[in-house]
This record gives sequence, C-alpha cells and structure tokens, in this order.
Amino acid sequence: MTKKAGKGVEKNWLEWLVFGVGLALVTSTLGFLAYDGATAPDTPPEVEVRLGEPLRAGQGFVVPVTLYNRGGQTAEGVTVEVVLEGTGAPEPERSEFTVAFLPRRSTREGWVAFDADPRAGRLKARALGYEKP
Repeated sequence: MTKKAGKGVEKNWLEWLVFGVGLALVTSTLGFLAYDGATAPDTPPEVEVRLGEPLRAGQGFVVPVTLYNRGGQTAEGVTVEVVLEGTGAPEPERSEFTVAFLPRRSTREGWVAFDADPRAGRLKARALGYEKP
C-alpha cells in the first residue's frame, strides 16, 4: 500500500476485488431471502411420513422414519406414531417420537423401536399433530 499526501491509504486491486466479491455475495443473499419470503406460499404445514427398511438392533428392531414438510409454514413439536400390527400379538405394538422443528419444504429423520420383527407384520405411520410456532 502506498500513501498519498492528504488522501490517506490507497487500496490495491486485490483489496478492491475481495470487497467487490463480498459485496456481491451479501447483496445476492439478501435479495434471495427477500424474494423467497415474498413469494413463498403461506399454506399450512403438510407433513408426510415415510418408513424405511426395519433393521435388527440389540434385543429388538428399529425402523427409520423420514418426515417431509411440503407446506409453506413451519411445524413445531411434530409427534409421529408408528403402529405395528399383524405379528400375532394380542395388541398392536406402538412407538412414537417428536421432532422439535420441521421447517417449510424440509426433511427430518428419526427412528422408532419395536420388540417384534416389523417384517412379520404391517407398519402404519402418521403424524399425530404439531404446533404453529
């Protein structure tokens, strides 16, 4: 850097380049967030539950569960119930878990555990409910 009389410190081309790239990134990020906020649909959360393949784990079995929020709003405290029927037990086996925060157009994953083998019966999954943040 060179110093000119009465003008302070002069910046070189690399400093100007870094400043320009940083300014462009910040401006484009703010522009995208403003556009996304203005054009996003204000539809309620639409929670879809999908089950994966059961796996043996220790003394029982675990089943991966994927939640999709296809709606335009966030769901908070989403409670998911998975029921295992048809294994010969007198009562269906139930398992549930809660996802604290499911943003709009996002995915979260969890696991449910069962004593009986889920491959020997039928699994049903549903979202029991959620809160509006």
